[in-house]
Order: sequence, then C-alpha cells, then structure tokens
Amino acid sequence: MATVMSLGAEKPVVIFSKSSCCMCHSIKTLISGFGANPKVYELDQLPNGQQLEAELQGLGRWPSVPAVFIGEELIGGSNEVMSLHVKGKLVQLLRNAKAIWL
Repeated sequence: MATVMSLGAEKPVVIFSKSSCCMCHSIKTLISGFGANPKVYELDQLPNGQQLEAELQGLGRWPSVPAVFIGEELIGGSNEVMSLHVKGKLVQLLRNAKAIWL
C-alpha cells in the first residue's frame, strides 16, 4: 500500500485508472473539465499495474478503479467523486489542493 499512497501524493490530483474503463474516462474528463491536470496511472498499461491494483484493493477499493486522490487523500471512486460534484464540493476540494485556481 505504500507505493499507491506515495504515488497518490505526487501531484494535487492523482487518478488510478484503466484505459478501457468508461467510468474512469468520465471521472478524468470531469476533473480535467475544471482545469485540473491530474497525474493518471493507467494500471492496464504499467508493468507493475497488477501490484498497484492489489494495493488499491487492500485499501478497500472495489472495484479498484477509478481511484482518485485529491490533496494526497484518497477520495474514492466514481460514486464518491460524482457525489462530491453533485453536492458542489468537488471544486472546493480541487481548489484547496491547489489543483485549480479559479
């Protein structure tokens, strides 16, 4: 779990994804649409992707992707991110993490 947590702290927004996952695509598009530039790890394209996916599952992530870190904190997956967005809290989280300026 240490690898995932350290990667999750690299940038203001980090997304663990799979290139074939439609929900991953939706979350990446939503966050990028606010002007954030997330660091994206496509687990199906990385040599250690299976290890990272196992670590995410060890953190209680099921399904393992998308897994979104904002401000070094694991926010969750698509349900959690969309819930924050609907409640009007996602933009403030992105601002607090200095992922967006406006």
